[in-house]
Amino acid sequence: MKRCVHTGTRKPGDACWAVVILLSVLTCAGAAGYPLDGYGHTGIGRLESARRIQEGIDEGTKQPPGALLPLDQVRPRLLERRDMNVPDVDPEFSAQLAALLGENADRYSLAVLDLSDLDAPRYGEHRAGELANPGSVGKLAVAIAWFQALADMYPDDTQARWRLLKDTTVVAGEVVVSDHHTVRRWDRDNQRLVRKTLAPTDTGTLLEFMDWMLSASANAAASVLIKQGVLLRKFGAAFPPAAEAERQFFTATQKPELSRALAEFLQDPVTRNGLDLGQFRQGSLFTSAGKRLIPGTSSHSTSRELLRFLLRLEQGRIVDEFSSTEIKRLLYSTERRIRYASSPALNESAVYFKSGSLYECAPEPEFKCMQYQGNVRNLMHSVAIVEAPAGARRLFYLVAMMSNVLRKNSAVDHQTLATQIHRLIERRHGPAAPAP
Repeated sequence: MKRCVHTGTRKPGDACWAVVILLSVLTCAGAAGYPLDGYGHTGIGRLESARRIQEGIDEGTKQPPGALLPLDQVRPRLLERRDMNVPDVDPEFSAQLAALLGENADRYSLAVLDLSDLDAPRYGEHRAGELANPGSVGKLAVAIAWFQALADMYPDDTQARWRLLKDTTVVAGEVVVSDHHTVRRWDRDNQRLVRKTLAPTDTGTLLEFMDWMLSASANAAASVLIKQGVLLRKFGAAFPPAAEAERQFFTATQKPELSRALAEFLQDPVTRNGLDLGQFRQGSLFTSAGKRLIPGTSSHSTSRELLRFLLRLEQGRIVDEFSSTEIKRLLYSTERRIRYASSPALNESAVYFKSGSLYECAPEPEFKCMQYQGNVRNLMHSVAIVEAPAGARRLFYLVAMMSNVLRKNSAVDHQTLATQIHRLIERRHGPAAPAP
């Protein structure tokens, strides 16, 4: 959702001095997605379009080598290391990471766990306990909440969970108002991809909304999923309710009770999955209409806790192995890579990625407000699992980074830091062995 809130006197011809919440790029670009051979498994239509482009059937930009892993190769990698915790901080590694941040190091929060040698993991951090608004990264909490709700409903039947996600179609409703992000829908009749913002009358499966939330970072899709999650907790086996039953529920239920239902759905699973709610909380829906329907609270995160989420995901400890696997697949970068994931150094790597941003501008002499370059605040957050090269996985590391460097293009900044961190990990493990 893009919101222009003027922070100073505006005259005709002035730039838009605005607070803008950006959870992906403002064009059609996305940041993550499902493996390209997953169309039949998921019914996510945009995967069919991406596959056709990759095979040369349709025109379009092809994916880099690191985005081409098949479905069966995208799985948690630490199932046999479930007792592993984040190691003690390595001072030398931390100093090396801090040196990459330059003169603005006090404006970054960074946590990196190098798992390339599982017998000698190495953890470095810099100001990793700093709290900040998570932006789009908070959508990871929505994924946790949904997979926890499914596990509670069908604890011993993962196929039933999958059927509910894949086969349940819901109407977007008014909570999509308003969101600028476009989503990709596959027109099966005409064999073409349609890009559009979500409208209240649009429909999709729950799994499609999940993909739109994570691949296109659509605030509208995230708000639909939170609303539907509250309904799932309320109606149980009768989910999804008929339109009239849904309307009566939201009309008759007092706002404080709706807020409690929101916290039960969205926040309790964070604690249940071993994470600290004080360090990672998504407190509300992502659209203005959604927040009016169900009042929430504030949101925050730290890079240290986001990294712990990534570790537990790789261990199959986000709900269970089934849930962790599907969340990891949903985070696999198979759309145009942006921000941290767009580093050319990662072209050969499988990248599992989410990002978010929030910037604010105010009038300042000789300063022009531009995307990702706020002068009041300029938050950019990136979380990534990197396997390099994809398939061989010689290098394997987790990154969580948050920054607030004013007047600097934070998207380019994160891309540059991704390259530098990758080169640092490469130097630690030496050159790859020559091919036989």
